[in-house]
Amino acid sequence: MKQFPILYWPRKMNADTDYQLARKVINGATGVMPDVVTGDVDLMLILEENPSATIYYPVFCESTGWWGELLGGSAVVTDKMIISPECQLMVIESERTANKAGKGGKNQLLAAEIYPASGFFKKMNSGIATVADMLATDAGTILALFTGKNQSQFINVLESTGNSYLGCIGRY
Repeated sequence: MKQFPILYWPRKMNADTDYQLARKVINGATGVMPDVVTGDVDLMLILEENPSATIYYPVFCESTGWWGELLGGSAVVTDKMIISPECQLMVIESERTANKAGKGGKNQLLAAEIYPASGFFKKMNSGIATVADMLATDAGTILALFTGKNQSQFINVLESTGNSYLGCIGRY
């Protein structure tokens, strides 16, 4: 059984400054050096076996679709830590643990495809929804992952700010 905290690291660790920074940032935030998991990872299995664990999941500037790991699970992104211009850590906890600790509340991950208006980036980080990750497509749309509390309110804000909401890819 893995203990709190857990750092998932999919790349080689030797001479990787982001890896060293991630460990240092986690240690500074928790007071404990993280256990490290490498290779293929099943986040839902880790959280099922270790409900009090916190997983630090790196998202590199070239990453696409990292949130697919959370599909259908009861995980909550409770925080985001920027460790370098190339890497940020998503702090992921079990929905039950996060709710008990008051971190998750009723937040959920909402993935959407959007045709953005000019003010998209200024207007979308609000109390209703916060951008967690995004990817631009060749078609000029954005696939974005938001944390928010209410799906219909999220869609209303998207549309009221002049963005075209093209549909929800998934609700996590």
